[in-house]
Amino acid sequence: MNRLGLISWATGTVMLAAVSACGASDTDPPPTSEPSSTSPSSPTTSASPSSPSDAATADATDAVRSYFTVVDQLRSDPAADLKQLKSVATSAQLNAVETLIGRQRDEGQRQTGATAINELQVQSVNLDNSDPKAGKVPTVVIDVCWDVSKVDVLDKRGKSIVSPDRRDTGWTRYTVANYDYAADPTGGWRVATGQDLKQAPCAAS
Repeated sequence: MNRLGLISWATGTVMLAAVSACGASDTDPPPTSEPSSTSPSSPTTSASPSSPSDAATADATDAVRSYFTVVDQLRSDPAADLKQLKSVATSAQLNAVETLIGRQRDEGQRQTGATAINELQVQSVNLDNSDPKAGKVPTVVIDVCWDVSKVDVLDKRGKSIVSPDRRDTGWTRYTVANYDYAADPTGGWRVATGQDLKQAPCAAS
């Protein structure tokens, strides 16, 4: 089972959606390889990365930021095409977020405001691309402190459904994978899994 970190509209906290890897037969399998090298806790996103690991760190970090942007857009605009998710997510994370947004659209819910990323901490980089079909693909593990203090969620009548007790910030650990690394080492990164972290939240923006 993969526990996937998804920010819940209604509560503003991380919702852990349990998704079975064997149930995702129409997508790539979640990455299975263990991280083989550790990068600094604060990613360096220079214009000219000095190594393949640095390049992967920069590209995966950009992918995480794009993921949050696209998910916010799809939650805010019920008419936006959910196929956009395939440009930022894959594997179990794609299945989970498609299900979540689809259900909330069915209930007439809509987001206002945008999620902020207050901190990004790269935990590990693994560039093993030995067996993509089995999930052995390059991965970067990134801890994200997200902030939904400026996010509201409206029901179909336009009334806020956000709990006054919601937690506005929290940490989620994302695995960002590149199943197309051989052909597209720069643009093939997608968020594959996410897991809530039990640690002190970062400061709100």
